[in-house]
Amino acid sequence: MSAMRIFLKIVFISASFAAFSAKASDGLTIKEITENGSLNGSVPRGLKFSPDGARVTFLKSSDEDARVLDLWEYNLAEKKAQLLVKASDITGGEEELSEEERGRRERMRITNLGIVDFSWSREGDKLLFPLGGDLYEYSLNDRKTNRLTNNPEYELDSRFSPNGNYVSYIENDNIHVVDVKTKSHKTLTMSNSPTIKNGVAEFIAMEEMDRDTGYWWSNDEKYIAYIQFDEKNIDERGRYEIVRDGFNVLRERYPRAGSKNVTVKLGILELSSGETKWVDLGDEEDVYLPRVKWVPDSSGVFFQKENRGQTKLELIFADANTASTRSVIMETSDTWINLNHGLTFLKNGYEFLWQSERSGFSHIYHYKNDGSLINQLTDGDWVVNGSIAANEEKGEVYFIGNATDYLERHLYSVPLNSNKEKKPKKISKRAGWHTVSIAGGGQSYIDNFSNPETPPQVSIHNMDGSRLMWIEENQLKQGHPYYAYKQSHIYPEFGVIENNDGNELHYQMYKPANMEKGKKYPVIFALYGGPGSQLVRKSWGNLLHQVWAQDGYVVFTLDNRGTSNKGTKFAGAVYRHMGKYEVEDQVAGAEYLKTLDFIDMENVGVQGHSYGGYMVLMSMFTAPNVFKAGVSGAPVTDWRLYDTHYTERFLGHTEGGKDVYDKSSVFPYVEGLKGKLLVLHGMADDNVLFNHTSMLLDEMQQKAIQFDFMAYPGQTHRLGSDRMRRRHVYETMKRYFDDHLK
Repeated sequence: MSAMRIFLKIVFISASFAAFSAKASDGLTIKEITENGSLNGSVPRGLKFSPDGARVTFLKSSDEDARVLDLWEYNLAEKKAQLLVKASDITGGEEELSEEERGRRERMRITNLGIVDFSWSREGDKLLFPLGGDLYEYSLNDRKTNRLTNNPEYELDSRFSPNGNYVSYIENDNIHVVDVKTKSHKTLTMSNSPTIKNGVAEFIAMEEMDRDTGYWWSNDEKYIAYIQFDEKNIDERGRYEIVRDGFNVLRERYPRAGSKNVTVKLGILELSSGETKWVDLGDEEDVYLPRVKWVPDSSGVFFQKENRGQTKLELIFADANTASTRSVIMETSDTWINLNHGLTFLKNGYEFLWQSERSGFSHIYHYKNDGSLINQLTDGDWVVNGSIAANEEKGEVYFIGNATDYLERHLYSVPLNSNKEKKPKKISKRAGWHTVSIAGGGQSYIDNFSNPETPPQVSIHNMDGSRLMWIEENQLKQGHPYYAYKQSHIYPEFGVIENNDGNELHYQMYKPANMEKGKKYPVIFALYGGPGSQLVRKSWGNLLHQVWAQDGYVVFTLDNRGTSNKGTKFAGAVYRHMGKYEVEDQVAGAEYLKTLDFIDMENVGVQGHSYGGYMVLMSMFTAPNVFKAGVSGAPVTDWRLYDTHYTERFLGHTEGGKDVYDKSSVFPYVEGLKGKLLVLHGMADDNVLFNHTSMLLDEMQQKAIQFDFMAYPGQTHRLGSDRMRRRHVYETMKRYFDDHLK
C-alpha cells in the first residue's frame, strides 16, 4: 500500500477518441471511460531535463497501443517535440517480462510496456533505456539506437556512470558494468548464496521506503556504494496465483508484521581493485537503510539508518577510503518518522539541507556537514511535501509545499539565510496541484499541473514562475477527447467540518447535475483514509466519480485523521489505533451530511480499495447504522498478514501488541454488519495477499453472515489491468450501489 505506496488508487480512467459521438453529450458512462486512449488527453510522463537543460525528455503512449510507451524529446530552443525511439521498432510489438521484472514493476507501480524508464549521460549526448530485457543506448548526435546487451537474462536498474564511461546494471542479483568504449563486461559482485543479493532493492525498500535501487556511483566513478541483503531468515512460503485455467505456486519470502526482516549490509566498492569495505552499522542488526547518497566530492556517503520501530532515524557519514563512520543527525519521534528525499547538498557537501518533522510539521533545516545547525529555513502549521533544490549563486532554496492552502500544492522559495520563514514566496501561479521537477542549478522547472477545471498540463517555467513554453497544453477545446463531455462535467465543492475533538476535516463533494428541489439523493463515500494519503485536493478528478455523480449520486470524500500533509499530530492520532479514529471522522462527515436537505441518509454507500478496502469493512462493521452498502477492494483484514515496515510503523511490533493488533483487525467486528457488502480481490495479489480476503470469507461463512464476493483470476493489487476487466470492476461496483441505494 506504500504509504501503502498505492495509496490513492485513483486511476485517471481511459477512454478512446471514438467518444466523440452525439450521445456523448448525455454524459459519461463506464464503457466510455474504460475504452482505449485517455479522456484526460495526452499526458507525457517520466519528464527529465537533459544535463544542460536544453531538452526535456519524456515517455508518451504509442498511437498503436496506449499501453506501450515511446521515448520523446522536447527541444527548448526549437520549441518542438519529436519522437526519438519507438519501442515497437525494437521489440516488433511483442514484449515478455521476466517474473523478476514483473514483480519489480508491480513494486514501482508501472503498468505500461515499452520504454518505461531512461537515464541521461552526463554530457547530455546519450540516453540509456532498458527494453525487452536488454539495454539500449540512443545517441542524439547521430540519431541512432545501439544495443548494449543481448542476454537471455533480464538486465535491471541500469544507468550511466556519472562521467559516462560505464553502463551499470543488475543481473542475477549482482552488479555488472559495461565499458562504453571497449564494450567489455565486468561482474563487480558475486553472491555465495541464493538468498544473498547485491545492489538490489529488497521488497520492503521498494514497497514501503520509496527506494527502487540498491547501488550508487560516486561522482568521480572510483566507487560504488551498495547494499547487500540476506533474506535467509524470512520464511519462504508458497503464494498461489490463480489464473484462468490453472494456478502458479510462487515461492517467496514475504516479511509479515512481527516476523524477521532481511539482514542488510552497506559496502563501498573500489572499482580499480574490486575490493569492498563494509560499513559498521552498529550493534543493532535489525535495522533499515532507506537512503544512501554520495557527497558531491566523492569523499564518502551519507546514509540513513532507521530502527525497527521507526522511532529513530540517524544520518551517518561513511568515509569512502576507510568506511569509518560518524553520526551527523539523530531524529526521534513518539509515534513514527516519515521518510523523505529532502537531503540536498550545498557547497560541494560541506553544507546540506535536511527535511524534518521535529516541529510537528515537515520543514527545511540548514546544516554544516558535521551536524551543526546553521538555521531553520521554514516554519509554520503547513508542510514541505515535495522536491527541494537550491541555487547557491542566488542564495535561494526552492521546495514544494502547501504553505498557502492545504488543498493546493505549489512551488515556493526562501532565501538560504532565512530564519523560520512562515510565509515563503509562492512561485507557481495558478491555483491547483503542481508537481515540479527543477533543472540542475535551479534555472528552470517542469510543471505538471491540474485543477478541478483543468486536466493535466505540462509546461516549462522560469524560476520566477513565468511560463517559457508548453510541452503539453492539453486544452479542453474541440479535438480534446474529453471535450464532448465538457458540458456535463460536474465540478466538486470543497469544505471543512470539525470532528468531536475539534480537528478540521477537509472534504470534497460532487453533487448531481440539475438537482430537483425537495429531492433527496443517495451518497457514496469514496475514501482511502490511510497514512501517507491526501485525496481531498484541487486537482483533476476521478472520472469514475463523475459517472456516479452524473447518474444521481452525491459523491463525498473526506480526509480523516491519519492522512498526510497536516502535521504529525493529525496523522499520529492513528498510532496503535488503526481503524478507530478514521471511521469516527467518516461518521462525522455523515453527521454533517444529515444537515443538508438534499441528502438521503437512508441510502449511504462506501467504497475504497486497499487501505480504503479496509476502511470500508471497518465502516460497515462498526458504523452499520450509517452505511447501508459497501464495496471493499483488496482489503487488509488482519494486519499480522501485512509487511513489517508499513504495519509496525503504525502498530508497533506484534510482540507485546496483541491487543493493538486484535483491535485493529476487522474480525472482532464482523458481526456488526447490517448492510450489503461486496468484496473484490485479485487472485494474484502480491501486495495485500489474497489470504486477507480468504480469512474474511471463512470467518463470515462460519458465522452465517451473508455478503457478496467477486474474485478476479490473474489480477494483482491493481484490479483492472486491461480495459475490459477495468470495465467489469467499475460496472460491478456501479450495479451493486444501484441495486442497494436506489
